[in-house]
Amino acid sequence: MAYAPDFLLDRLLYRDGLMLVIDKPAGLPVHGGPGGGDNLENYFDALRFGLPRLPALAHRLDRDTSGCLALGRHPKALRKLGKLFSDGRVEKTYWAVTKGVPEKLSGTIEAPLKKETRGSGWRVVIADDGQRAVTTYRTLAQKDGLAFIEAKPKTGRTHQIRVHLESLGAPILGDPQYGELSAAERAHPMMLHARRLVIPISKNKEPVVVEAPPPEAMAEMVRRLGGDV
Repeated sequence: MAYAPDFLLDRLLYRDGLMLVIDKPAGLPVHGGPGGGDNLENYFDALRFGLPRLPALAHRLDRDTSGCLALGRHPKALRKLGKLFSDGRVEKTYWAVTKGVPEKLSGTIEAPLKKETRGSGWRVVIADDGQRAVTTYRTLAQKDGLAFIEAKPKTGRTHQIRVHLESLGAPILGDPQYGELSAAERAHPMMLHARRLVIPISKNKEPVVVEAPPPEAMAEMVRRLGGDV
């Protein structure tokens, strides 16, 4: 294991009887793939807090994306969270730093997405026969051909923000797959961060609002562009 067994305790953003929200580090997949390897679920034992079961993922973040990730603490809570996410009732806010500035500084991207197999791998493409995918965005700052963008996905498709922003001519710095980026630009940590979740977990209470600070490399880039961290 690449991290200390209890490292997620220092990355715990929110805890109640139903759920946890953690600040996922970039570079660590949320669960094991076909080839095995270290993943976030290997560290969930430290997050039991007295319950007999491990918490479980209520949604997903890409390996190279950092930020807010919600976990259900028991099966009933996990079912409730799963329905909130699938129904689009959880408000998700992402921050991205892109190469290129969208011609239209804010707007809505409606472009269906489809997973396409290529050789031994796959990627997501915009296709008429794909699944409905909608993202709203606004440019918060720009400088020297780079942009700091806030994106809110209204649907939860794989690689949605990455592909949608790339379609505007604004691929995310550090993205290992999408966009016309140089080797040096791909060598950055990917500048996509799950900044905020608003989760209406309880009917009789205000929604839970959780924010994760961006990784320092991204925070430094945002400050350089004149954005607020």
